[in-house]
Amino acid sequence: MCGIVGLYLKNPDLRSKLGHLFAPMLMEMTDRGPDSAGFAVYRDGAQNAKATVYDADEHFDWDAIASEMTNDLGFAVSVSRSSTHAILSAQSDADTMRRWLVTHHPEVRIMSTGSTLEIYKEIGLPVDVMDRFGVTQMSGSHMIGHTRMATESAVTTEGAHPFNTGADLCLVHNGSLSNHHGLKRWLSHDKGLVFQTENDSEVAAGYLSWRLSEGASLSEALEAALKDLDGFYTFTVGTKDGFAVLRDPVACKPAVMAETDDWVAMSSEFRALARLPGVEKAKVWEPKPATVYSWGHG
Repeated sequence: MCGIVGLYLKNPDLRSKLGHLFAPMLMEMTDRGPDSAGFAVYRDGAQNAKATVYDADEHFDWDAIASEMTNDLGFAVSVSRSSTHAILSAQSDADTMRRWLVTHHPEVRIMSTGSTLEIYKEIGLPVDVMDRFGVTQMSGSHMIGHTRMATESAVTTEGAHPFNTGADLCLVHNGSLSNHHGLKRWLSHDKGLVFQTENDSEVAAGYLSWRLSEGASLSEALEAALKDLDGFYTFTVGTKDGFAVLRDPVACKPAVMAETDDWVAMSSEFRALARLPGVEKAKVWEPKPATVYSWGHG
C-alpha cells in the first residue's frame, strides 16, 4: 500500500510556509500507511554539513558523540535535538561525517547526511509523527514524505521512509523490487556502500547515490534505473537542487501530479493535493510509465 507525497516550491516567497503546506498532504495518506511515517526537508541557506541521527532513547548522549567527533576530526560539532533525532552540524563535508559515524559508532542510525537535507521518521500515525517533530513550523524549498503499511516486514523506525545513502539525496518508494539483494551485494562489495536496513528502498537510494557519484545527473540516474532495477515502483527522489518522480514501465502503483507557477507537487492520490493554494487552476496529470519528471533550482 503506502502513500507518497512531494512538494517543491518554485516561488521563494512561499518557502517560510513549506511545512504548513506539506503537513495536510502527508496527513491525507494516513489510511495508505498508518504504522509509520517520515519526511525529508530541504532547508534554505545551509552552510555546514550535517548528519541527522537517531536513537530510540530520547535522552541519548549526543553531546558525547559530538565531543568525540570534534576531538577525532579537528572541527567543532554542534548538536540540536528533536525528540528521538538529533542534528550534528560542522564546518566539514557530509561524507566525512558519515564515514566517521559508520566507523566509530555503527550502532547509531544515520537518517541523512548533507548540507540542506534533514530526515525525520518514526513509528505511529502521520499526524503524531509530524507533531513530534514540529513539521508545520519548518521552512525550506521542498519536502518529500511517506506513510508506510509494512506488509512484508516489521514495523520499525529504521524501516520507515525516506532513505538517504549519499549527501543530500533521499528516496521514497511505493512498490517492491525483485533484484535488490543482488544489487545490494554488488553496491556493498564493489562500490563500498554501507546499508543499515534490509529495506529494498534503501538499495534503490544507494543505487542512485552511486550513479550520481559517477557524474550522472538525477534524470540520467533514473533513466539508468529503468534498466537496472527490476520490480514495480513509484519513486519520488529529492536532491539538494530539486526533486524527481519515476514510475516503472508497468506503472501499477498510483501517482498524480499537479503544477502551478508557484509549486509542483505529487502524491499517490489527488486528495493530498486538494488543499494547496491555487490547485483549482493547476495543471493536473498522471505521470506516464518509464518517464522521468524532474524540477530543480533554476
